[in-house]
Amino acid sequence: MKKSFYFIRHGQTDLNLKGIVQGRGVDSPLNANGLKQAAAFYDTYKDIPFDKIYTSTLLRTHQTIEPFLQHSIAVEQLEGLDEISWGIYEGQEQNASIMKGFEELVGAWRNDELDVRVENGESPNELVLRQRQAIDYMLTKEDEERILVCMHGRALRIMLCHLTNVPVCRMDDFPHTNTALYVLDYEDDVFSISDYYNTEHLKGLL
Repeated sequence: MKKSFYFIRHGQTDLNLKGIVQGRGVDSPLNANGLKQAAAFYDTYKDIPFDKIYTSTLLRTHQTIEPFLQHSIAVEQLEGLDEISWGIYEGQEQNASIMKGFEELVGAWRNDELDVRVENGESPNELVLRQRQAIDYMLTKEDEERILVCMHGRALRIMLCHLTNVPVCRMDDFPHTNTALYVLDYEDDVFSISDYYNTEHLKGLL
């Protein structure tokens, strides 16, 4: 079985711009620039015959792939694609205290302490478990060979690690920006990256 997965991060939101922490529990819409990014992605990739689109349960991913719906492509939401939960940080402005907390948290993750999480939040290891459930589900769909997946920044970095056998502690090795694309090919139970951090569609917007 062969599959190609087109993984993108959602378009920009006002909370991205304002430095407000968006996690699994913050359901913000795209802003005007995010809608332009979504349109630019669509204009570049509209001729790819996607068999299925998967999104998280959050509005910002639904709006990002909305232009593709005119092609009558089936869409499904999976909780496993939701952003990591940032717990008590969600909805908060990234002030000095929260930034210090983030630095300590990400430092612990880089040190391979992947069970560490924000109070009431989610650890990378917990996120990996629900992501694997989502991937396993997608892999059962043998008739879906070319798949568009829209998800979230931190979650995407973690997903790319465990799919390509990179230690999750190296999640920050994978850059991301709104609507950036990674294409992963799947064959013989192995994922490999065939297009790495493609942002060509954003050139006219930068």
